[in-house]
Amino acid sequence: MADATDHPQANPLREGLSTRAVPQPCSIVIFGATGDLTHRKLVPALYNLAADGELPPAVAVIGFARRPKDDKQFRQELEESTRKYSRQNVRDEIWNTFAQSIFYHQSDFSDEAGFKSLAERLKKIDADRATRGNRLFYLAVAPDQFEPILQHLKAMGLNQAQEGSWVRVIVEKPFGTDLDSARQLNKVVRNSFSEDQTYRIDHFLGKETAQNILVLRFANAIFEPLWNSRYIDHIQITAAETLGVEGRGGYYETSGALRDMVQNHLLQLLCLIGMEPPTDLSADAIRDEKVKVVRALRRIIGPEVGADVVRGQYTVGSIAGEQVQAYRDEERVDRKSTTETFVALSLKIDNWRFANMPVYLRVVKRLPKSGTEISVHFKKAPSVLFNKESVGLDQNVLVVRIQPDEGISLRMQAKIPGTSLRIEPVKMDFHYGTSFGKPSPEAYERLLLDAMSGDATLFARRDEVEEAWAFIDPIEEAWQLKEDAPPLEFYPSGSWGPAAADELLARDGRAWRRF
Repeated sequence: MADATDHPQANPLREGLSTRAVPQPCSIVIFGATGDLTHRKLVPALYNLAADGELPPAVAVIGFARRPKDDKQFRQELEESTRKYSRQNVRDEIWNTFAQSIFYHQSDFSDEAGFKSLAERLKKIDADRATRGNRLFYLAVAPDQFEPILQHLKAMGLNQAQEGSWVRVIVEKPFGTDLDSARQLNKVVRNSFSEDQTYRIDHFLGKETAQNILVLRFANAIFEPLWNSRYIDHIQITAAETLGVEGRGGYYETSGALRDMVQNHLLQLLCLIGMEPPTDLSADAIRDEKVKVVRALRRIIGPEVGADVVRGQYTVGSIAGEQVQAYRDEERVDRKSTTETFVALSLKIDNWRFANMPVYLRVVKRLPKSGTEISVHFKKAPSVLFNKESVGLDQNVLVVRIQPDEGISLRMQAKIPGTSLRIEPVKMDFHYGTSFGKPSPEAYERLLLDAMSGDATLFARRDEVEEAWAFIDPIEEAWQLKEDAPPLEFYPSGSWGPAAADELLARDGRAWRRF
């Protein structure tokens, strides 16, 4: 028998555990490098990966934008924003090392000469920093800028990987505004990059609790036998914010809550909750099962939109004791706007697992509390044992908290100590922060690392995006009718939404779960 000292580096606690693919050295080119996304999310995420020792030894970050500036100025600006937005304190020695890998490339997105000089610069960086010809292009720009950027990358041959290297592109949402535009956008991307090179990002899927849904369901034998309409009464998915549009009125006027949140974030979460077990944990095996859920959604068409969907808009009200204005009074918002800031849907998944079981989705701004959660409400136990005691039994509820307090809780029945039989619901609670003793990484940290590793599991595939739009479009079309359009409900800021949303569940004998 070998002595433990023969293998001093072995860790017996890690035996049998699979590890993630190791990201390879690469150049990360961020288009739109002077925008908010780069300063608030992307560079702080890359810094945190560097601080945690997760980045590969050779990484170069090249910011591509129109504004004239040099490397030094760009690094100083990013240092300021990283110190402000990083989830952990910025340490000077780590930042100084990381900053040496940051460069700025000034060019207009439509300027072919700028892409030619980018290609030359990337070759030099490969030689100087040993990035091996691996390139990750991040389109942190509006969708109308995708086509010129992608065309120029193709014209310079930057979409083609050298032998032994890889090239990938990350595309930010919104990925289209309807099915037709999503198909056109997919066509634009496909003209330059193949599907296996394309990573459509949804930051909700990078959140730790969203990733844990598959583990919760398929690694715990106590849940899978109950995960069907025989035992589950209904499911609720809510994404709520105390915030309004926060200066994004111009963007929100062209999207609204349905297209901004339901089409991507909430349907992605629904897929994770509703999918069948995949054959393995490969990206396509998981995404194959997810897209089946979207295809199985019963379409809400014509008059059904008024019956099964509620749209609302916040008015003047109070949040945490502070007066806030109505949506129509926000900057760059039409004073007669009918854009929704609230959506509630009652839908059905027409498959064997969830046949005729309702699923309720809700997106809302200006609620009293913020949070995103999935709640699985199980059917009540037969009360025959407790009829004589006049005991009312509540439902068992499994809650997956996506944000802000990441964790999982289970509500069950328990007897109150004492001589009489009194039953009350109690909660078993699991918190990521306290259970594992460290904060969860930001979503963009995981997603950037996965893109560098070539793991597309948490990224949307082309057919997923198009199927989601095929479900959303009939609802949006019904709202745009000049006659017989479903009404726009109004609700005061700081309330729990319009009364019509409560009635949507009340007609089924149910109620929204309060945070």
